[in-house]
Amino acid sequence: MAVTQSKTREDLRKAIGRNLGKMLTGTTSGSGSTTTAVDATLFGGDDEYIGSYIRITSGTYDGTTRRITDYASSTGTMTFAAVGGTVAGSVTYELWKDQFDPQIVDEFINQSIWEITGKYFDPEESLGLHTDRINARLEIPSEIAMIQDVYYRNKFTSKQLLSCDSVFDETVDSDFTVSVDTEDYKRGSAANKFVIAAGASAGDIATDSITSVNLAKYDYIEFWIKSTVATSAGNLKILLDDTASCASPIETLNVPALTANTWKYCRVALSNPHTDTAIISVGLEYDSDLGACTVHLDDIKAVKNDTATWTKLPRYQWRVDKEGGQGASTQDLVLTDGGRAEVGYSLIKLVGGDEPAELSADSDTTEVPERFIVAYATALSAQAGSLRPDADIDSMRNLAAFWFAKSEQAKNDLPFLTNVRLVR
Repeated sequence: MAVTQSKTREDLRKAIGRNLGKMLTGTTSGSGSTTTAVDATLFGGDDEYIGSYIRITSGTYDGTTRRITDYASSTGTMTFAAVGGTVAGSVTYELWKDQFDPQIVDEFINQSIWEITGKYFDPEESLGLHTDRINARLEIPSEIAMIQDVYYRNKFTSKQLLSCDSVFDETVDSDFTVSVDTEDYKRGSAANKFVIAAGASAGDIATDSITSVNLAKYDYIEFWIKSTVATSAGNLKILLDDTASCASPIETLNVPALTANTWKYCRVALSNPHTDTAIISVGLEYDSDLGACTVHLDDIKAVKNDTATWTKLPRYQWRVDKEGGQGASTQDLVLTDGGRAEVGYSLIKLVGGDEPAELSADSDTTEVPERFIVAYATALSAQAGSLRPDADIDSMRNLAAFWFAKSEQAKNDLPFLTNVRLVR
């Protein structure tokens, strides 16, 4: 994938303005008012900038664009429609010639991103999938729009904390009813099933005791979890403690957001592994009023992340189903019978890319190579400028043609995508 320099929308817009020769930047030299900005260093006579656009790029009104209605050269005062308050001194700004509205240039930047969508992808890796030896379909995470390779984790160092084949029975809140479910589980012979009553309140827990383990050299806890109600990150928590019944947890780990009635394989980084030298209790905490619900939990283990080795799954053993099966709106990774047998019970790594995001604020950074965006948006701006009756039409058209050619060159220099499968 091509390298970007993570330039912001403001950086891109300024580069476009300089290519056009239609923009200058400055800093206010003193305090103005709700309808004025003052820069005593500006050149030109009275009315020099009438019709130009001022884009404020710092301070309280950062991102505000106004059209100048008057300019007094003796004081460097630019007058425009009111903003919410006084435009202070030491505020940076851009000043654009009257035929070039910076808000439209922002739109041209996004049009440049649209132009290259499907030809360029923001590199992405996802560890959001795990096989279970049963299901051949795995829902592809929403951030993945293209898959180049599929890997499975075939070796890693781990320590199982709880198989969840037996019931949590160390300390159980009165609003929890815990049992083992031998029908709905992911690993071993069962999962723990927590039926949580409507009367449960934040902080209620169920815990199970384990033989003391030292997790100082481990960095992740991994587990399967499912809830009958959708949750936000942190509504449920996994607790680890070196005292019984998780009386004073030394690890309080937020369970990621869950979709109702959907198993999720979670990887959560340990916060303080150096203190986790004698863990004897593991708990599930109900940390938000979710109402009555049922939670399943299975296969809780600690993992040394950097010990993982990955094997590429041959391309003939997987495909992408863009319909997601059964007419669903999601997209699935589908393993063949041979692929499912090879992967077994493993964490999956998807290597691919996401569609580049539009830029909606000046601080947003581009995921598309800057060289293409600046060239293409400059060309669009020059082309739009050539349509004005007061513009030098030939000059603007020549400038547009030059930058369209530069944008094609930049596009052609992007890596050619091979052996990729589109998700959407």
